[in-house]
Amino acid sequence: MTTTTSHDGREPLILAPGAGRAYEMGRIGAVFKADDAETARRYSISEWWLEPHTQGPGAHAHEEDDVFLVIEGVMSFLVGEAWHEAPRGSFVLVPGGVRHDFENRGAQRAGVFNISVPGGFEDAMPAIAQWFLEHPPGRAG
Repeated sequence: MTTTTSHDGREPLILAPGAGRAYEMGRIGAVFKADDAETARRYSISEWWLEPHTQGPGAHAHEEDDVFLVIEGVMSFLVGEAWHEAPRGSFVLVPGGVRHDFENRGAQRAGVFNISVPGGFEDAMPAIAQWFLEHPPGRAG
C-alpha cells in the first residue's frame, strides 16, 4: 500500500528554489522552508542570506540546537568565544545553550541552510524581522 500522508497526518512538501515564508530584514533575509505544521514542531528549516559585509543577529544563545550548512559564499561564525571562517560546504553544529553568531565579512553574498531542533523558533520571526527593520545590521569585515 502506497500513501502520501505520514503516520501523524503530515503531507510531503516540495518547494521550488526560493520558495517558503520569506522575511526581508534589510541586508539580511530568511526563508523558512518547513516548520510548525510541516514538521509537527520537531524542527525548523530555513535559509539565511546576508549581503556582503553584513553583521548577523549578534551573539546570543538559546535552548535549540542550531545546525548550519554554508550554501553560498563564506560565512563567519562565532561559537563560544572564537570566530571561524566557513566557506561554502562548511558544516557548523551549535548545541543549545552555546553562545553564537554569524556574519558575512566577505565581498560576496553568503547564505546558510539552517535547522533548529526542536522546532518553534519560527514563532519569533515576525518580531525578529521587525526588530531588524528598525535596527539595521552594521557593517562586518
